[in-house]
Amino acid sequence: MPAILLATLNARYFHSALGLRYLLANMGELQADTAIREFIINQRPLDIAESLLAEQPRMIGFGVYLWNVAETTQVVALLKQVRPDLIIVLGGPEVSHEWEQQPIVALADYLITGPADWAFASLCRQVLAGQPLAEKIIAAESPPLDQVTLPYRFYTDEDIAHRLIYVEASRGCPFRCEFCLSALDQTAWPFPLEPFLAELWTLHNRGVRHFKFVDRTFNLNSKACARILDFFLERLDERLFLHFELIPDHLPEALKTRIVRFPPGALQFEIGVQTFNPAVQALISRRQNNLKTEENLRWLRQNTQAHLHTDLIAGLPGEDAASFAAGFNRLIALDPHEIQVGILKRLRGAPIARHSADFDCRYNPQPPYNLLCSALLDFMTMRRLERFARFWDLIGNSGRFRHTRALLLGDDPFGRFMAFSDWLFAATGQTHQFALERLFDLLYRGLIEALGVAEAAARGALTQDYQASGAKSGPAFLQRDRSASDPGQARKAISLARQTRYRRSGD
Repeated sequence: MPAILLATLNARYFHSALGLRYLLANMGELQADTAIREFIINQRPLDIAESLLAEQPRMIGFGVYLWNVAETTQVVALLKQVRPDLIIVLGGPEVSHEWEQQPIVALADYLITGPADWAFASLCRQVLAGQPLAEKIIAAESPPLDQVTLPYRFYTDEDIAHRLIYVEASRGCPFRCEFCLSALDQTAWPFPLEPFLAELWTLHNRGVRHFKFVDRTFNLNSKACARILDFFLERLDERLFLHFELIPDHLPEALKTRIVRFPPGALQFEIGVQTFNPAVQALISRRQNNLKTEENLRWLRQNTQAHLHTDLIAGLPGEDAASFAAGFNRLIALDPHEIQVGILKRLRGAPIARHSADFDCRYNPQPPYNLLCSALLDFMTMRRLERFARFWDLIGNSGRFRHTRALLLGDDPFGRFMAFSDWLFAATGQTHQFALERLFDLLYRGLIEALGVAEAAARGALTQDYQASGAKSGPAFLQRDRSASDPGQARKAISLARQTRYRRSGD
């Protein structure tokens, strides 16, 4: 049984922990006595603790993140209650800053802040040799990337078959956007390109076709970016899928000539616009050429097959609801495939905290530390924006409502979708667990009641979208439409309605 376990709780099973694989790759002579154990956050902490203790490890290193800190705290508390002698080491962005009052840190034996690629192995050597460190907090320095052992061989065949495969060509970020922890980086550091391409070649030969690059600024170095795109262009097949995060206002010709060569379904670009307000951008130290951003997004949409996932943040200091609405409408006009509306979070250590007093920003004290209210956005407005974000993801980003979307948005996309969002929450009292047929019915009602769309137009658009969805039964508005011209269908619709009412009464 391994003496050292590397563990984390992923948000979902198909995620994989790249950080743990870096630690394992750099364990040196301890590698053979080290193993990775991944769980998911909806597993019971008691079951996770049992699984870990069954292997009788001497040390466990936990990767702690925003999404798993609450559950990981419970697991660590259980482990320490059963085996107080078990050495618990923490690392990860959630515990690398403002750790002094965190309950999980109080429970643990050691905390490594910063990149732990080498620091974890060094600590394990000392502890297992009977020479534990006196200091609980270890501030790790960034190792030279040309000396870090790459982790990709530690993706198992099971990982390749069932999990996302994360890779990175660089670390860090040269920008200073204050909502992001990368604002603390001094610059971006590339991994040596040839060894990295060799690792991609090996993964590709093992059957990997979905590569998710975690680089914050993939297109920062145009030459390296072009080489990586060339690597995949030489290996195109119908299963290839690549995800990159792009700087929105930097798209040189060398990249354009390559991007246009990828077929539909092969490229997804995550493009952080965040805000179009120049005053807000200056306030949060974000450098962004808005006109160039628009030009690049328009070019990508019109000339390539890339799927464009764009991001906006609601609640940034200095941005009120009208400014956010204008930014949303401006982005809608560029027609990206997705607009991810995020609520501002005060991540531990992020410089955005310096604006809290000036703008009276008040954040949720529990993860995900989302903005609750500010001087410019009261609590009720923030709650409405959160529901807007959820419903937009459910409807606007789903790709299911291509014909209906034009009726929803009209000439004021934000205003109209906010009106629909308010109506939908008032009608249902919920933001999750909408069955597809019910969602179509709610859209039918909402278009008519909240947005004043003619019944025939609403029915026509939704019918086209429902038929394209491939669903087999049928929402109620379609049943009513059929029953109007067919008495037999009318009897079936009445019977279906009675069955539905009976089932609900028994819940």
